[in-house]
Amino acid sequence: MTGPSRELQSLKADFFRTMAHPARIRILEVLSGGELSVQALQEKLSVDQPAVSQQLAKLRAHGVVTGRKEGTTVIYALADPRIADLLNVAKDILNRRLSGSTTLLHELQSHG
Repeated sequence: MTGPSRELQSLKADFFRTMAHPARIRILEVLSGGELSVQALQEKLSVDQPAVSQQLAKLRAHGVVTGRKEGTTVIYALADPRIADLLNVAKDILNRRLSGSTTLLHELQSHG
């Protein structure tokens, strides 16, 4: 049996690269709790609207989030609910890795 093709490996790398930005991770974590508008995301993240919109555009272009219109408002959601699971697995891995560093562990647990 052979391993994954180079094309599949490249797709996986692109997927992780898309999420590899602190602001995009924060957006995905917030969207793990349910659909939100840009304005609601902006308020929850304390980030200005252009920055949120820019990161959402990247996530949407790569199929990580979806957007649907409600009147003049676009409501965003995770494209696949398993993205929330992936973020939780990453948190668990970091929890284990950082268990020796109580300061970082405390921060991860309180804000993660």
